[in-house]
Amino acid sequence: MSTPNALGAGPAEKPHTPALGHKALTPFYDAAIALATRESVWRGRMIEAIALKSDERLLDVGCGTGSLLWALAGRTPSAALVGLDPDPDVLARAKRRAGAHITFEQGFLDEAFVSAHAPFDVVASSLVLHQTPLETKRRMLRHMREALRPGGRLCIADYGLQSNGFMRMMFRVTVQALDGVEDTQPNAEGVLPALMSEAGFMDIDEVANVPTATGAISVWRAR
Repeated sequence: MSTPNALGAGPAEKPHTPALGHKALTPFYDAAIALATRESVWRGRMIEAIALKSDERLLDVGCGTGSLLWALAGRTPSAALVGLDPDPDVLARAKRRAGAHITFEQGFLDEAFVSAHAPFDVVASSLVLHQTPLETKRRMLRHMREALRPGGRLCIADYGLQSNGFMRMMFRVTVQALDGVEDTQPNAEGVLPALMSEAGFMDIDEVANVPTATGAISVWRAR
């Protein structure tokens, strides 16, 4: 359901999957996500969890069309906001509505990006990790930690543990039908908090769990 696949891609991995899985569907991405995932609910909880301050820098990994950054800019216009995504089509759409304090970078979350752009006070990511391979999830979370200044904050909204039969079914017939089972199943089994801990994050807290027509979406914060 997200724009990139393997935002932390290694050289042997495919570069990215277009929005909604096909380039032709990119113009419909925002409407589809809003309708299918109850975006206003989990996005609102995510913004609350980020609690961005006016003097902070935030990186949105897999920013897509910039929905999170646009919302944050409206609340905290003096914060410095950076969006990272490998998909030029969604970035073109994002840039058309960007504010003065939002910048966009096309590329992947890797050591070169971290070296050039860190540190950040907050790293955020929405609906990205579920469709990356397990080792890429690990690598991305490690790079997210490396991109943060000491005491920095992480906030992730993504498909997590599908804890009941109905949510598992909805996740299977929507997200897994689109993005495949191999990469998405670890999320459905609840792997993300353990991977965050493995990457060096502390105080990992699931602040929201939102049932949707595509499965349950969780919001986590950590430091």
